[in-house]
Amino acid sequence: MTHAVPHAVTHPSAPLAEQAEPAEPAEPTAGDRRRWFALAIVMTAAFMDLVDVTIVNIAIPSIRRDAGATFSQIQWITAGYALAFAAGLITGGRLGDIHGRKRLFLIGIGGFTLASALCGFAANPEMLVASRILQGAMAALMVPQVLSIVHATFPAHERGKVFGLFGAVVGLGAVTGPLLGALLTEWNLFGLEWRPIFLINLPVGIAGLILGSRYITESKAPKALKLDLVGVALVTLGLLMLLYPLTRGRELGWPLWGYVSMAGALVVLAALVAYERRKAGRDGSPLVELSLFKVKSFAAGIAVQTVFGVALGIFFLVWTLYMQFGLGWRPLKAGLTGIPFSIAVSMAAGMSVQKLVPRFGRKVLQAGALVMAIGVLLYIWESAHYGLSIAPWQMALPLVVMGVGMGLIVAPLTDAILSEVPREHAGSASGLINTVQQMGNALGLGLVSVVFFGVVDDRLAEATERTAAGMAFADGFQHALGWVAAVMGVIFLLMFALPKRPAQHIEGAAEDASPSPTPEKEPALAG
Repeated sequence: MTHAVPHAVTHPSAPLAEQAEPAEPAEPTAGDRRRWFALAIVMTAAFMDLVDVTIVNIAIPSIRRDAGATFSQIQWITAGYALAFAAGLITGGRLGDIHGRKRLFLIGIGGFTLASALCGFAANPEMLVASRILQGAMAALMVPQVLSIVHATFPAHERGKVFGLFGAVVGLGAVTGPLLGALLTEWNLFGLEWRPIFLINLPVGIAGLILGSRYITESKAPKALKLDLVGVALVTLGLLMLLYPLTRGRELGWPLWGYVSMAGALVVLAALVAYERRKAGRDGSPLVELSLFKVKSFAAGIAVQTVFGVALGIFFLVWTLYMQFGLGWRPLKAGLTGIPFSIAVSMAAGMSVQKLVPRFGRKVLQAGALVMAIGVLLYIWESAHYGLSIAPWQMALPLVVMGVGMGLIVAPLTDAILSEVPREHAGSASGLINTVQQMGNALGLGLVSVVFFGVVDDRLAEATERTAAGMAFADGFQHALGWVAAVMGVIFLLMFALPKRPAQHIEGAAEDASPSPTPEKEPALAG
C-alpha cells in the first residue's frame, strides 16, 4: 500500500501568530533524540497495519472451518476492512490536521487494538465482519498521521533516510504478513485456531499507545480547517452502494435491487462532485480537492492507482483460495510459496527508485505493467499445464516475474502522480491516492464474486469428487488471472498520461522551488 505525503505542519513551539501564517512551517530540530523513538513507534504502527491487510488471507480456510463463515462473509472479512479504510482515509487525515496528528494517531492505534481484540474473540462470522470494519476505520485514523508525524519530527535533510526506512518496512510487511498468518494458524496456539492472527496486535498496540503518548510531539495544520461531514457521508454511501451488491450479488442470485444500487452509486458520487465544488467556493475546505483533477498527470495517476488496486484485490484473495481450497495446501505451505514474490517486490522497488526511474522515467512504470502481465500469463499457463500436481517451486518463476513488475510500479508511482501537483495541495492529493488505491482494492475484492466464484460455482455443480472440486478452483483461478492480465494492459495505456521524466520527491521539489532558500533564513526555519 502507498502512504500519504504529509500535510504541511507547524513546529509545536511556534507562536500562535506564526502558526496563522500560510508561509513555510517551521522546521523541527535535529538535536532531539526522542524523534527516533517516535519514528520506531509510528513505523511499528504502519507495519501492524500492513501485516493485518495480508495476514487474514492465509487464515481464510481456518476461519471458514472453525467459524462456519460463508464465502460471502469471507469476502467481507477482507473487503469490509478495505472499504472502511478507503472511506475513512481522507477524513482521518483532515481530523489530524484539525485536532492534532499525535492525538488522532493515539486514538487510531487504541481503537485498532480494541478492534483486534474484538476480532480475536468474535463469537460468530457476523461479529468478525463488524469488528474488521471497525478495525479498518481505526486504521484510517492511524495511518494518515504516520508520515505527518515524521514530517513534524525530522528536519528536511534527515527525511530521505526516514522515507527509505519506510520502504523497507513495506517490503518486510509484505513478507511477514502471509508467513506470520501461516505460522500462527498452523501452530493453533492454545487451541485458538485462527484467532491469534488478531490477538497478536494487542501487546504491540498497547506498547505503541503508551510509548506514543510519551515520545511523539503534537502538530497541527498551519491554518484552521473544517471537517466536511456531508462529503464524508456521500463518499461512504456511494462506496457502499457500489460494493455491497457486488459482494452479495452472487449469493443472492443477482437481484434487481443490486443493479439499482450500483447505478444509484454513480448518482451519489456525481452529487458528491457537485457538492464539493460548491463547498470549495464557499469556505475552501472540501473533503476532496477537485481542482487536482485538472492536473493531467494527477488525473491519469489516480486512474492507474484505482485500476491497479482492482487487480491486486482480485489476485491476492483468489491466489489464497486457489492454493488452499483448490490445491489443498496447508497454510504454512501456501505462506512460504509467497516469499519469492515478496522478495522480488522489495528488491525491484528499491532498484526502481534509486537507479532506474532517474534514468528512464515513465518507461520504468510501463515496463513494470508489461512484466507483471507476463508473469500473470505465465502463471495461467503453469496452472493449466501442471494441473493440481503443481509444486511451490514451479510457481516461483511466475511469482518472481510478477513481483519484479509490481516493484517497478509501486515505489515510483506516487511521486509520478504528485510531480505536477501544487505544493499547497500535496497533502490532499496524497490522501486521495491512498483512498482510491484502497477503493480499487475493495472493488477488486467485490469483483471476485463475478470473475472467480461465478466460474467455481459452475464447475462445482458438475463436480463429484475431490479432484473435480480442485479443478473447479483451478479453472476459476485461471479465469480471474485472465482479468488481472487485461487490467495490467489497461494500466500500461493509462501510464502514457504520466510525466515522461521523474520529478523529485514532492517535498524536496517544493523546498528547492521555495522563493526563500537563502542561508540567512535557515536559522529561522530551524526554529
